[in-house]
Amino acid sequence: MSGETTTDDGRDRSGTVTLPHAEAPSADQRAPADESAGAGGSVLKSSAVMAVGTTASRITGFARTIVLAAALGTQLLGDAYNTANTIPFIVYDLLIGGLMASVIVPFLVKRRRSDADGGTATEQRLFTGAVIALLALTVTAVLAAEALIRLYAGRFTPEQFDVAVLLARYLLAQIFFVGVSGLSSAMLNTRNRFGAPVWAPVLNNLVIICVGATFIWTAGTGATPDTVTDGQIALLGLGTTGGLLLQAAVVQFVLWRSGFRWRPRLDLRGSGLGEALKAAGWMFVLVCAMQTGFLITANLANRAGVAMSEGAGVGGGLTAYNYAYQLFQLPYAIIAVSVITVLLPRMSAHAAEHDWAKVRGDFSRGLRMSSVVLVPIGLALAVYAVPLSVAVFARGSTSVDDARVIGSVLTVFALGLIPFTVYQLMLRVFYAMGDTRTPALIAVTNAAVHGTIGTASYVLLPSDRVLMGIAAGFMLSYLWGLTVSGRILSRRLGGLDGWRIGSTIARLYSAALPCVAAAVAVQWLIGGWSAEELPVLLGGPLLGCAIGAPLFLATGHLLRVDEIRNAVQAARKRLPRRA
Repeated sequence: MSGETTTDDGRDRSGTVTLPHAEAPSADQRAPADESAGAGGSVLKSSAVMAVGTTASRITGFARTIVLAAALGTQLLGDAYNTANTIPFIVYDLLIGGLMASVIVPFLVKRRRSDADGGTATEQRLFTGAVIALLALTVTAVLAAEALIRLYAGRFTPEQFDVAVLLARYLLAQIFFVGVSGLSSAMLNTRNRFGAPVWAPVLNNLVIICVGATFIWTAGTGATPDTVTDGQIALLGLGTTGGLLLQAAVVQFVLWRSGFRWRPRLDLRGSGLGEALKAAGWMFVLVCAMQTGFLITANLANRAGVAMSEGAGVGGGLTAYNYAYQLFQLPYAIIAVSVITVLLPRMSAHAAEHDWAKVRGDFSRGLRMSSVVLVPIGLALAVYAVPLSVAVFARGSTSVDDARVIGSVLTVFALGLIPFTVYQLMLRVFYAMGDTRTPALIAVTNAAVHGTIGTASYVLLPSDRVLMGIAAGFMLSYLWGLTVSGRILSRRLGGLDGWRIGSTIARLYSAALPCVAAAVAVQWLIGGWSAEELPVLLGGPLLGCAIGAPLFLATGHLLRVDEIRNAVQAARKRLPRRA
């Protein structure tokens, strides 16, 4: 996890990273094939396939968030649900989930390349051990539900605390299903399957959308911890868990179709799992550092939320913070995660051969490809954060003032989109090299930066500004992290192509400046950020983007940004030719 409610790699709190084709891998697919000169095109093609599925998942996930915001609001009941629904993913990430992207994928890639059976025995042992561990972890977490809520609840009211505990007893069962889904997806990644599991969360999202709509139908809007019934709590808890159960079943079925047949094995001697567990020790430190930051965030945000709800009657707690973070994650998840997921097996293969030039080239290419889209989107998101949040969330149990709080936090997040992305890609370089120690130590310092700024914000700022201060601390911790990581990786890889990357990003921001000016002008001309009518709220962003996109492309062309030219040429090739 990132320390927030979604994982660092942008997974939609589902544990699912990719999705496979429905056929067994052939022998030549046991390792990433990446030696051709067209590696860049291969990354772009695979990333595009993933981006389509990720977009569908994120759109339905966004619809799910809108429905839940309308059903539960962003005040006491919303904070109770979101706190309870976040804990399963925290527990999973602390004890198992962090292994998936950082340890398991490189480990399985290596064993598929080196073992005579293509890593089949290793996969059987790993899957067996994971199932046993997940069952034990899930049962323990359900029994400890009250203690877990108390750890993250901050200043919950008594009624709010009781609702959160009851919800947690249902929701903690998700630990098992997210674990199975995550491991199955990691195994599919090693088979170079980047198409199908990104669609599995769509089913999960649709189930939760139905649950939220049913809650509105049975409880109406404006429900509180004092008015919600045990039956309505069961609907939320069992329905949310049922969605993840369906998702895990679909991913597991697709893994079966890809050729994997689970045969339980506990003969671990000579399996090589000890190697993975040794690396996992440092990964545990890394995840603990991240979750320490979230523990501070959850308590401070929940305390601020209770104060704002009891004072101004506005939602300004963990739910508002989470919703802003989910909006912020949309462009990163659709663009950057697609590139990162494709690059990790590729970089792992190159690192196994100590071909640092190719690792460096993968990093540079992936970052520059992502930045072409993320730079203008990040700036546009910062400009339009408040009207966009009002347009999206201000309905049902979420008021206009509640939505404006979400928008103010989103503005802070959006300004840190590029540093966040750079740091995430740097982490994958460490993981590809089999190094979890360095990221773990850096994460400890990140948590210190985040926690210090967040705590200072709670102490020094008024309650309606606390969330913005916490978000600023979160983004500054990633700026610190990428600075330290960059220096270390540059020494190990003989450079990071820093001049080229820095020059490209600087010119992309320069090309985006006219777009920002146009966006501000359009927003001012049609009514500013205070207008609450939906046509005005949406008209400004739509018109601003319609003007800004051509400006960005034209300015980028004048500034000789090759990545923009390449992207435009690739888009033209995909357009249907006239007869």
